[in-house]
Amino acid sequence: MRAKTCRRSGLLRALLALVILAGALTTAAAAQATTPAAQDRLAQLEKAVAQAQSSGDNAWMLTSSALVLMMTGPGLALFYGGLVRKRNVLGTMMQSFALMAIVTVLWALLGYSLCFASGTDFIGGLGHIFLRGVGAAPDPDYAATIPQQSFMVFQLMFAIITPALITGAFAERMKFSAMALFMILWSILVYDPMAHMVWGKGGLLNASLGGRFPTLDFAGGTVVHITSGVSALVCALYLGKRLGYPKEPMPPHSVVLSFIGACLLWVGWFGFNAGSALAAGSLATSAFVATHFAAAAAVVGWGLAEWVRNGKPSALGAISGAVAGLVAITPASGFVGPMPALVIGFIAGVLCYLMVTRVKAVFGYDDSLDAFGVHGAGGTIGALLTGVFAVSAVNPVFKNSSGNPTAVGLIEGNAHQVLNQLVGVVIAWTLAVVGTLVILKVIDVVIGLRLAPEHEIQGLDLSQHGEEGYNLEY
Repeated sequence: MRAKTCRRSGLLRALLALVILAGALTTAAAAQATTPAAQDRLAQLEKAVAQAQSSGDNAWMLTSSALVLMMTGPGLALFYGGLVRKRNVLGTMMQSFALMAIVTVLWALLGYSLCFASGTDFIGGLGHIFLRGVGAAPDPDYAATIPQQSFMVFQLMFAIITPALITGAFAERMKFSAMALFMILWSILVYDPMAHMVWGKGGLLNASLGGRFPTLDFAGGTVVHITSGVSALVCALYLGKRLGYPKEPMPPHSVVLSFIGACLLWVGWFGFNAGSALAAGSLATSAFVATHFAAAAAVVGWGLAEWVRNGKPSALGAISGAVAGLVAITPASGFVGPMPALVIGFIAGVLCYLMVTRVKAVFGYDDSLDAFGVHGAGGTIGALLTGVFAVSAVNPVFKNSSGNPTAVGLIEGNAHQVLNQLVGVVIAWTLAVVGTLVILKVIDVVIGLRLAPEHEIQGLDLSQHGEEGYNLEY
């Protein structure tokens, strides 16, 4: 009995010794971790992790910038170029290409500052004029993990394609000189204020930086599509109809070109929407998925509507439906899941089809390439439906005083967001209508807007550029 007791005591003493030794080793390790050398290694590790995240995010943003530029040239250039008559193909494509150059220069001089520098509720200041202060350091208010210069060039691609969309409404009948002057003034007086109000620091409609009317617009439903689409309608009405419209048939000269252009637009739109997450994270994935699903559903919606009305679906209808779905999901892409994206896309496909077939026929305006029917109508539909389907599980953009996510859209219980979306839509419509009318009137008085009748008959290619898109004699 005494032997068993001694053995137990020995085991207890051994266990106690092990516990004391483990505690001593832990204390020594903790002490070593607090040495200057250990702290330096931890700091270097944290820096390396941050640099890796920044490199990944920056790579995605540069890729997205290239994708959005591809949407203008060759995407939009081919899409619009194929829809016009043969004698206008080169002139139409030249409009998109010229804006890639003109808007870039304007953006560097003034545009970026008016959109994203601190200013008033309605327009940015001159803090970044000539890109002053726009370098490798991030601007944490916009994107904390990428250089501000990357953010700047990504936003430039939006500023390029937005006015290019308008050219579809006055296709085949505006002088190149008038087009160039119009786009310069429009970018400054319409695009820049709208972009600042929705996305800029202190903007009236900015949802993430405390705007008075927080409007959800992830990638440009109001900023890009409503402003361009509504301005397109104003241009079409102001310039009047093309010679011979609607009595003379004016079919697309090459649906094949337009088909290729539409496919490039679809692919480029992933940079447009998923890139607007401004990081290579889960939000970019969600926006990517929503974008693709909406485009597919819109093709189905437009195709079914056309099938019912005409007895067969067309290739032109399919590509138009895809663009309509992409337009409508743009403001919602970073706020909704896959199933609401399908709903938004399908609704946009059907309603935009009715806009370009029935509504346009009833009112008789000559929106040559249906810029308003697709972008103006689709952008409005998407902006309003964003307020319905947006959820905090996808993007917790709104938080309470404790920092906890709150309801975002109507289906989560935030009915007021639909009103905020309506405010954003009304402001975008008003700015586009008033700004475009003033600009058109000034240019019409100064240099004139419309081609002379003989030049319109001759076509943009020869009358404006002295060359032809196709030379079939050689």
